[in-house]
Amino acid sequence: MTFEELSIDPRILRAIAEMGFTEPMPIQREVIPFLLNEKRDLVALAHTGTGKTAAFGIPLIQAVDPLSRRTQALILAPTRELCLQITEELNRIAGHIAGLNIVPIYGGANILTQIRQIAAGAQIIVATPGRMLDMLKRRKVDVSTIGWLVLDEADEMLNMGFKEDLNAILSGTPDGKRVLLFSATMAAEIEAIAASYMHKPVSITVGSKNTGAENVRHQYYVVHAKDRYLALKRIADYTPEIYAIIFCRTKIETQEIADALIKDGYNADALHGDLSQPQRDAVMNRFRSRNIQMLVATDVAARGLDVVDLTHIINYNLPDDIEHYTHRSGRTGRAGKSGVSIVILHLKEIYKIRLIEKQIGKTFTAARIPTGEEVCEKQLYHLVDRVKGTEVRHEEIGAFLPAVYEKLKDLSREEIIQRFFSAHFNRFLSYYRNAPDLNVDLKRKEAGGSGGAAVAGGRGGMTRLFINLGQLERFTPKSLKAYLAETVHVPNLRVVNVIVMKNCSSFETDAAQAKSVIGALQKTRFRNRRVRIELDDRRGRKERESKKGRKGSGAPAA
Repeated sequence: MTFEELSIDPRILRAIAEMGFTEPMPIQREVIPFLLNEKRDLVALAHTGTGKTAAFGIPLIQAVDPLSRRTQALILAPTRELCLQITEELNRIAGHIAGLNIVPIYGGANILTQIRQIAAGAQIIVATPGRMLDMLKRRKVDVSTIGWLVLDEADEMLNMGFKEDLNAILSGTPDGKRVLLFSATMAAEIEAIAASYMHKPVSITVGSKNTGAENVRHQYYVVHAKDRYLALKRIADYTPEIYAIIFCRTKIETQEIADALIKDGYNADALHGDLSQPQRDAVMNRFRSRNIQMLVATDVAARGLDVVDLTHIINYNLPDDIEHYTHRSGRTGRAGKSGVSIVILHLKEIYKIRLIEKQIGKTFTAARIPTGEEVCEKQLYHLVDRVKGTEVRHEEIGAFLPAVYEKLKDLSREEIIQRFFSAHFNRFLSYYRNAPDLNVDLKRKEAGGSGGAAVAGGRGGMTRLFINLGQLERFTPKSLKAYLAETVHVPNLRVVNVIVMKNCSSFETDAAQAKSVIGALQKTRFRNRRVRIELDDRRGRKERESKKGRKGSGAPAA
């Protein structure tokens, strides 16, 4: 399918061709014909970077009347960066439509300038919820007659606490408008917005609900907690062309890791909530121009960022809300390109990988931190490739070459190569000469006893179980423990380390009690839904393999 087959205005087709696009992406193939030919509301589930701005932007621009100065469409986005990115792309799509004004409204900029831009006529407004609500309170924007309302990255807006702002904004819009809701996940809050402000919306899903992006590989490394930063450095050194966002949990840790990387000679910087808007803009400009290879950020600070060609997402810490992992990992592997999402874990966190796998429907690969020798080898070959691929500009260096040849005339070809690479490479050789192995030997830990429980998903004789009940059933850790105590009827039942997510939960219980818990729950129902409960797969696999080994050797099965 081509864009020409989608009944798009020739002026827009011309702009799309100039942007270098020939074939629509999957979300565009689904959404554009629907919006051009139908009049119903839409809920579209797709990750950022899948082309959804053009998916709603092309039909919206085609429908807007550039001869009228009134505001006809409102697009709400969670952050300033996304607001500006949407505006920029819409302006490119509308490049050949005279008289069409698209105005971004966001915090951190002069509000008087934005007021003047709207007064001059803005058929399309792209806004962040906070600044939009401010404009409505000042009565500088009229949305009472808009025909289109787009909620982009609606789940992010709710995560950032904009629910009340959204309700206030939407309450002032007309009943007859078309509402388009785009989200990466179908959370309960998104369903509530759809029920409250949309009329029988059609749902279009690219991929599967609440799943990770298709082009992203997921890996995890297990190290001791004290070696986390050393592991980060080694991963970066083993990937010379890395272009990554490193996620930390707190602002303090974000700045500390960025400072440490800068001190150690890496092109890095921090992005967190304590930065002023000019500081934030400066960091992002340097990152987008690749003057920064690694951006260390918090979840809040990184929301709405759309950076092209990221090679890696590195989870220095997993988010407090496991579901936010989907948003992190989805920042790489965009627009049909591949990417890698890495998690650096210590022993007691291994069970979280199983939680994420269940949440996103993807399998993680256990990877090993490269040894010092492997890092040196990778860096050396990278330097060789750089030298080999360097363009020689004789007109610029030709005048200096005779003197260079004269100075090097006593050295053989092999000696020149050896000294050149030593001059550029001795730093790595010195640093990694006696570098220790950072990987945790999981088999050894398992044989030692306590580590084995950690590998199996528990601690000290504990086993982790998964149950298909969660926040959608209104459970909290406290109420889930109460439900288990009331339903299972196991004497002295221990339920600890409870994690409740949208559609499932996990908890630890005594290994001796696990079978009784599973037996008591596997035939029960909760609100007409069959309860499903299971052991951590890693433990289950180990038990099955152990039994199989005993049978194969002729030993009696337990």
